[in-house]
Amino acid sequence: MTANTPSGSSNNVDVALIGGGIMSTTLGSFIKQLQPDWSISLFENLDEVGMEASDPWNNAGTGHAALCELNYTPAAADGSVATAKAVGINEKFHVSRQFWSHMIREGHISSPKEFVNPLPHMSFVWGDDHADYLKRRYEALKNEPLFEQIEFTEDHATINEWTPLIMGGRDAQQRVAASRVIGGTDVDFGSLSRKLAGYLTANGVELNYGHRVLDVSRNTDGRWTLEVKNNATGEKTKVNARFVFIGAGGGALHLLQRSGIPESKGFGGFPVSGQFLRCTDETVIAAHNAKVYGQASVGAPPMSVPHLDTRFVNGKRSLLFGPYGGFSPKFLKTGSLLDLPLSVRPSNLIPMLAVAKDNFGLVKYLVTEVLKTREGKNKALRAFHPEVAGDQWELITAGQRVQVIKKDPKKGGALQFGTEMIASADGSISALLGASPGASTAAPIMISLLERCFPLEFKGWEPKLKEMIPGYGAKLNENRSLLAEITADTDKVLELA
Repeated sequence: MTANTPSGSSNNVDVALIGGGIMSTTLGSFIKQLQPDWSISLFENLDEVGMEASDPWNNAGTGHAALCELNYTPAAADGSVATAKAVGINEKFHVSRQFWSHMIREGHISSPKEFVNPLPHMSFVWGDDHADYLKRRYEALKNEPLFEQIEFTEDHATINEWTPLIMGGRDAQQRVAASRVIGGTDVDFGSLSRKLAGYLTANGVELNYGHRVLDVSRNTDGRWTLEVKNNATGEKTKVNARFVFIGAGGGALHLLQRSGIPESKGFGGFPVSGQFLRCTDETVIAAHNAKVYGQASVGAPPMSVPHLDTRFVNGKRSLLFGPYGGFSPKFLKTGSLLDLPLSVRPSNLIPMLAVAKDNFGLVKYLVTEVLKTREGKNKALRAFHPEVAGDQWELITAGQRVQVIKKDPKKGGALQFGTEMIASADGSISALLGASPGASTAAPIMISLLERCFPLEFKGWEPKLKEMIPGYGAKLNENRSLLAEITADTDKVLELA
């Protein structure tokens, strides 16, 4: 797909971005530097960017680098631990770090501490089976260059030095185990989205807040028409675009279906909601300085892995625990109760029914979570923080996640935990579905989208991409010297050192 800058009204643009989260703002920032003469318009239903899935209060994870998330290192039946997925995610996170560093170095965004801060990443488990697994995980990862900082211990005193909140009041005879990577980070993707949006505005991109895209349809000339509603006035307008990216989080599925492209057939979505306990006691907040992830409950989706999580939101230190799973048919936190039923199509009915049949464990987990009392929630927190006082924590509602359902030739349908990029055959429209590790890997995902949707232009863009991403095309896990060089550089620019 080739886009040419049109002349005339902003109702005709080269690129239309639907949704104002980290994906659309990242893609817009790439395109504006790779092809400055292309016109871009962004449409966001809410009154600011980064307010849905990218917002740190709505996001189940804020800096997925696979350093502590145990679901990325599954154990096989023979006890061995697979590291390929963790290594792949960490590689992608380094691409995002390089992109952010480039944006800062070029003066496109500023004040990195407003969106990224250094923070140790830890895994913590108890019981013989889990402790044995965590030790095997450590042994499997420690020889990978990307994970060579990893530490492991079962010593109560050492874990108490790492995170005293976890060990205070714990049974001294309980077998526990922890691993730690000191060089982790916390990322406020809402703040980062707003910084990128500021760059886009300063460089001629039209940002339309409070504008909801109702429909996406193809014209006879191959371009796309968006029907857009101004939420404040109710006025509806039509915008023609040569390329459309649907980065609307859970809202992407409906618009992808409206496009009618054959590649959208068979995709469905399963929404999962959640809650967090947020600490209100500054003394408790100050006593914890890490992202600490545990083992998921049986049947729980990966996004529901329990974690006691230090976060920096709008520059202020905070502490969360959760998430507690729940169910709502909404596809967005600000969505409609009809989102799920209206997403059912003849092409995705069989996959959705197959997923319902094959995921009884997930359904059971969600029912249990929905029925869990506040004391039940406090009990789950107490496993990580034994001396918890319930009145020091408030319950908040997290964002919606829509897990991808897709066709499966053997089972009819499969529930996918991850992200899925869908594009038309000619590359003129693309959408991103799914969740974790999403935001943390936005930069490499958008580079993949550019390569897929703009094959004629992409080769000419590669020198600029190499300039933006010094490790572009390389596997850092296979090149220790390049890894050290890039890590030192991004640490300095992002003020993480």
